[in-house]
Amino acid sequence: MDRNVGGFDRVLRVVLGVALLIVGYQNRKKTAGTLAFVAGSDITATAIIQRCPANALLGIDTCQ
Repeated sequence: MDRNVGGFDRVLRVVLGVALLIVGYQNRKKTAGTLAFVAGSDITATAIIQRCPANALLGIDTCQ
């Protein structure tokens, strides 16, 4: 699997993902909180593994 997430995109995903995880955890008893936690988990995972299926589908590569 080729990497397609890097640089500023990766940093932005980590920050946004962690923020969504925190908001989701704080509101875990609500549906929106659960959805935020799931979205934060996905965004953080794509930053860690440096592979995003949506980027691959659209042909976007932010790695140097």
